[in-house]
Amino acid sequence: MAKTHTRVAAYFKPSAWALEPEHSTFAPSSKWSNKDMDPVPPHERTWTTVNYIAYWISDATNAAVWELASSMLATGLSWRQALPAIAVGHIIISVVMVLNGTIGARLHVAFPVLNRSSFGFWFSYFSVISRVLLSMFWFGIQTYTGSECVYQMLKAIWPSLARLPNHLPANANITTSGIMCYFLYWLIQFPFMLISPQKIRWLFMAKALVVPGMWLAMLIWAMVKVPPRDGLFVQHATLHGSDLSWAWLSALNSALGIYSTLAVNIPDFTRYAKNERAQYVQIAIIPIAFTLCGFIGMAVTSAGMVLYGQTLWDPLKLINQWDNRAAAFFASFAWVLTTLGTNISANSLSAANDMTVLFPRYINIRRGQVLCALLGGWALCPWEILATAEGFLTFINGYTVFLGPFAGIMVTDYWFLHKGKVDVPSMYRPHGRYRYTYGFNWRAVLAILCSVPPLFPGWINSINTGIKVGSGAVHIFAFAWIFGFVVASTVYYTASMLFPAMETYIPEAILSDNVDSDSSRTSDVEEDKKSIKEEIKEATGVFPPEQERGL
Repeated sequence: MAKTHTRVAAYFKPSAWALEPEHSTFAPSSKWSNKDMDPVPPHERTWTTVNYIAYWISDATNAAVWELASSMLATGLSWRQALPAIAVGHIIISVVMVLNGTIGARLHVAFPVLNRSSFGFWFSYFSVISRVLLSMFWFGIQTYTGSECVYQMLKAIWPSLARLPNHLPANANITTSGIMCYFLYWLIQFPFMLISPQKIRWLFMAKALVVPGMWLAMLIWAMVKVPPRDGLFVQHATLHGSDLSWAWLSALNSALGIYSTLAVNIPDFTRYAKNERAQYVQIAIIPIAFTLCGFIGMAVTSAGMVLYGQTLWDPLKLINQWDNRAAAFFASFAWVLTTLGTNISANSLSAANDMTVLFPRYINIRRGQVLCALLGGWALCPWEILATAEGFLTFINGYTVFLGPFAGIMVTDYWFLHKGKVDVPSMYRPHGRYRYTYGFNWRAVLAILCSVPPLFPGWINSINTGIKVGSGAVHIFAFAWIFGFVVASTVYYTASMLFPAMETYIPEAILSDNVDSDSSRTSDVEEDKKSIKEEIKEATGVFPPEQERGL
């Protein structure tokens, strides 16, 4: 009994959970990196062009894209106005996606590590923590959407589920059966979160083969039930003048916002590319796939307006109107698959990559996904966000306040300032080339301060319209992502040109494939000593004796 107690006690000691660092790591110790944080070795670079096509078809056919398109109709736009907003938004995002994706494919490094080269070693944690929170929000939202799919599947088999007594108050925005299905879906997706990023690509392949057929079937159903001349083509905007213009900009911003997270952290996936050319296809597949899927969402929603007399912008609420139980079951099953793939690719894996950087000694990608499932799955209340179309768009618009500037700084730093000449090993050293000033690149700080706070008043007003902030602030917020991206890029570039961080400019790129890790660590020690001396001088104005510094 005593031995059992000792083994259990040992299991809960932090040392039992510590991860062993790889021999080839560039980090000085396990405190700063683990296997999942290190550059991806050549034998694990397995993603091909076909995988990226399947990935984006998989992500385009998800409920959030359908809801984005159809909720635009709910806010007063016609399909003729909403569809161009979706197309233009995804053309812009695809360009940023390829620019940042190429960085990951060249350097084979994840976003949280890569971001240190532009933000500074410690300031990069600001963007990482921000993105962890956003990813967990999205994880909860997609899990709730998946629970709606499970509900429709169960109701098709067991119709009396619709009459299950509800013991929750009306203002909870969820019922007893809803919370039960939420828990079931959470259990269904959990095992898939334990699969490595190299192998999870097969889930995207399966989803890309199965789910588009269901979207096409729903489009055919809508066209047969309500021909376009009686539904989609006769639907007109309910807004006019300046209200219509600002609503269109808001719709464009929503289209940008729906995958603005991935535009920042796409290196998390492109670092597994066989070569950088494998991910170039994103610039074509993203606008094509998302625009087509947006059209289907609007066409089916328009048919629902005619058939059921209401704007059912959530596809599962539309399925709930069907009398054909077999059709409802198979359609709901396809939606389970589509939300499952999207939740893992865009949310849990993103959060897990960030968590590995926050606690590399104890968290790898698998453990990070488990934490995301526990925290993001239950600590948030996604049914509150999705209660109305306006609430959904407000959420999407809101977090683009941060993501536009993040993407702009990354693109500007790598492509226009350093022109691809970066030092990968130094990204793993807290006292290395990218420490800047006490770990903060003040140029990035300035860019964030100039681009984010001006958007706060409009964000506050979007959440509570009773708070008056002025029409100017509201209008700026209508194109928050574009504003943040352009302003942050401009400020960062100008500050970096006027006051260049000379220590970060090198004649040629230093990549992981071209560096011997043992010699790099020897060099790290010397650079760390030099950096610490400089910090002491900055803080005190003098150099202490060598023996006192312990160097």
